[in-house]
Amino acid sequence: MPAKTNCAKNGNKYYRVTATVGKKLDGTLIRKEFYGKSKTEAENKRDEYLQGLKKGLSVDYDKVKLGSMMHLWLFEVLWPSEMKPATFDKYEGLFRNYVKTSELISLQLFDVRSIQIQRYYNNLYETKKATPKTIKNIHKLLRYFFNYCIAEDYIVKNPCFKLTIPGSVEEKKGKKMDPFTDEEINLLKKALPGNKIEMAVLLSLGTGIREGELLGLSFEDIDLENMELHVKKHLKRVKYIKKDASFEYKRILQTPKTPNSLRTVPIPKVLISHLRHHLIKQKEKFLRQGIPYTPEQLIFTTELGGSIDDKNLLRAWKRVLKKAGVRYRNFHTIRHTYATKLFEKGVPLKTVSILLGHYDIKITADTYTHVMPKEKIRAVDTLNEMLS
Repeated sequence: MPAKTNCAKNGNKYYRVTATVGKKLDGTLIRKEFYGKSKTEAENKRDEYLQGLKKGLSVDYDKVKLGSMMHLWLFEVLWPSEMKPATFDKYEGLFRNYVKTSELISLQLFDVRSIQIQRYYNNLYETKKATPKTIKNIHKLLRYFFNYCIAEDYIVKNPCFKLTIPGSVEEKKGKKMDPFTDEEINLLKKALPGNKIEMAVLLSLGTGIREGELLGLSFEDIDLENMELHVKKHLKRVKYIKKDASFEYKRILQTPKTPNSLRTVPIPKVLISHLRHHLIKQKEKFLRQGIPYTPEQLIFTTELGGSIDDKNLLRAWKRVLKKAGVRYRNFHTIRHTYATKLFEKGVPLKTVSILLGHYDIKITADTYTHVMPKEKIRAVDTLNEMLS
């Protein structure tokens, strides 16, 4: 027996029920219609919707799709905020390249379930469309977005709760640091004299500061008297996205992402004379270019006194490695080499973590697990005297 219907819409027959869902400012009742292929289906839709209102959801929560709301959130909520351009670029890129092209985009926001997102993550990994690290970043973005939706009464709970990132365990196991050996460091030092990035490489080897922190150092950050430098900012090339989605690239000085990155790092005594000579040469360069000296000026610049593009640093770094006959590793490997050498000299994990500016000591321990077994053996060896 065919189900009873009471109305037609777009040439199809439906059963329609109505419900009062609120009042307008002038007191007029707000009525909402619910359609189903049968009376039961229409009433179930009505009851589900009314339950949502009882939980505090917005009156129009059932009309909002994930894609349209997420785009609105990005460009109307996050864009005008104090968020750093690099962070917004990262969020916008993840949305445009992964979420916007996915099956999630057309889902009704209130109807998104954890299993759908988990399936989406699994598919990204299985089809090799994204690495575990990228999937983890997508997860962070979605979790942030859904928390906003909860605050705005569009959903009751976050569907990103208790999901797993596929491949993350295997990626972590397969990750291994590849620091420079003592022999390679000696070859590098022989190839550096007279090179325009000589001081930058030596200072990075001696302090372990990040590439952006190195390029963001100014005269006021260097304390030759106390043999230390102060990390207060970093130079970063960012894609600055405008509200109309157009963009331009800029190199800007930013404060570090976490408070732990704001730190004071000792400079090895052997580098002080090299650094003093470099600072004098920099001031002479400014004088030739007619640039007034100020403490805020960067200590690593182009010949014209401008900030150094990280791509140009990379090109120069590749040339140095080739000249030294050392196998290529990226510039960040210098930082790993610094940390590894500290561990090999018996420096405690907590101290190394502080010097590196990690916000959590667990990050240091997880990153340098290849050094930890040696440190455990050395620690136990300290008991030999007591036991002999």
